[in-house]
Amino acid sequence: MTTVIVILHIIVCFALILIVLLQTGKGASMGAAFGGSSQTIFGSSGATTFLTKITTVAAAVFMLTSLLLAFYYSSIPRSRSVVPTSPAAAAQQRPAPQVPAGTPAAPAPKVPASPANPAAK
Repeated sequence: MTTVIVILHIIVCFALILIVLLQTGKGASMGAAFGGSSQTIFGSSGATTFLTKITTVAAAVFMLTSLLLAFYYSSIPRSRSVVPTSPAAAAQQRPAPQVPAGTPAAPAPKVPASPANPAAK
């Protein structure tokens, strides 16, 4: 069912883009560029065209499929996060490496003396 909704959503998305690009603007006439337009600030209130009605239907279907997909994917339980955890939490999750018995411990590295570390002298 989800696959059908995703396919419908993608088809409506492309259809909506094409429908909007096919429409002409409200002030597309040459007279509007020079202030000779007789339209009001929100455009003329004439009859709606066929493309306007199709745009409304496509937008409604797009919003409906968006809501359905958001609802479906928000209800799926997540097994693990794709966001990495903090270094402290990651260190707690990883077990320490096992050292075989009888292996001598590595000597501590020598730290050169510096103004920040006067105890190394």
